Amino acid sequence: MYIILGAGISGLSAGYHLKKKNKRAIIFEKNDRWGGLCDNFEINGYRFDKCVHFSFTKNNYVKKMFSSSSPYYFFKPPISYNYYNGLWIKHPVQNNLLKLPVEDRIRIIKSFIEKYNKYENKNPENYEEWLRYQYGDYFAEKFPMKYTNKYWTYPAKEMSVSWIGNRMHKTTIDEVLFGAMSDNTENAYYTDEMRYPKKGGYKSFFKFMPEYCNIKYNHEAIEIDTNKKTVLFKNGYKTNYEVLISSLPLPELIKIIKDVPSEVSDVANKLEASSVHLVSIGFNRPDIAKYLWFYIYDKDILPARAYSPNLKTPDNVPKDCSSLQFETYSSKRKPLKMTGDNLLNHVIEKGINMKLFSNDDIKITDYRKIDYGNVIFFHNMEKYRKIVHDYLDKVGIRYIGRFGEWDYLWSDQSLLSGKKVVEENL
Repeated sequence: MYIILGAGISGLSAGYHLKKKNKRAIIFEKNDRWGGLCDNFEINGYRFDKCVHFSFTKNNYVKKMFSSSSPYYFFKPPISYNYYNGLWIKHPVQNNLLKLPVEDRIRIIKSFIEKYNKYENKNPENYEEWLRYQYGDYFAEKFPMKYTNKYWTYPAKEMSVSWIGNRMHKTTIDEVLFGAMSDNTENAYYTDEMRYPKKGGYKSFFKFMPEYCNIKYNHEAIEIDTNKKTVLFKNGYKTNYEVLISSLPLPELIKIIKDVPSEVSDVANKLEASSVHLVSIGFNRPDIAKYLWFYIYDKDILPARAYSPNLKTPDNVPKDCSSLQFETYSSKRKPLKMTGDNLLNHVIEKGINMKLFSNDDIKITDYRKIDYGNVIFFHNMEKYRKIVHDYLDKVGIRYIGRFGEWDYLWSDQSLLSGKKVVEENL
């Protein structure tokens, strides 16, 4: 019997691919719905995903699965913006300097040119150094280093560079100069296209998988005995397993395994992920949202980014309405002083100041917290993760998904993570 913990996209993928191989598996999900971080919620006809989601996979297998599950809207290119000191600047900022004051543009360009001599042939040891080497000191300090504190909740200096990949655009001097003199810049986002389901929210891209899976809802695992190969759930149910596959966050998984060595539990407790505080607002007008999504640099505005569900698809709102969702991040390192209604009221106040909407435009509001949002890549994280993974390998527990692999996985990578564990263990 294969037992899978968690009915997010990676757990569903494991269950789906086991079923395709005629293997018996049960997925246990602590909530009463499938989807995990890709799930959504509805309030009076307004639908909001749990955090911003788009598909930009280039993997043909995932593309075929997603497209066969749901028709979708196509965004090519996917244009995003940045809010900075009252200015709306096309993303990425370093390629679109035209709207900045002349003095800022000059200092950014000079700093960008100086970096070639200042940082020549140096390998960055942390994210701050990477930013300085890539963009020059002035721009790094004024934009991405400030944003890092908001989004990652850590100073850039305390973060590694292993997660970056192609997520940050490596701008050339020609791009910087062109964007400082013209607003006719090309898209420089890390993907040239994005897709989103026409109906049902982001999870519609993989709604076919639960049909192949045996899912037990409202089953929260509270104890795993690796010697007896049993899992005990909060509701009192207990089951045996031959193979256990977990998509649970590593710190939570280690907490419920019996007789874990202290050196393993100690490093598991040091692993950190950010939490996401979602403020969702539905409006009684169709024209509130101007941009598909945008990043917010101002320190006095707590959310790091926002997006428009109705611009993804009109199915996400009632007729002639619109919506925005704001994401604010916290962690053990950087707890939020303002949550719940206080954060909601803060977002409304700042949204009005940003001239996004007025109080009279608001139809519905919602605040909720997602405990696990992003894995934080602080120094030594990879070393701690390996200790935990080595232990799980030893006791025969397979781990999948963003928080099982403890990596910066997108949804397509999480789906492939569930597929891979089946292929490797059959």
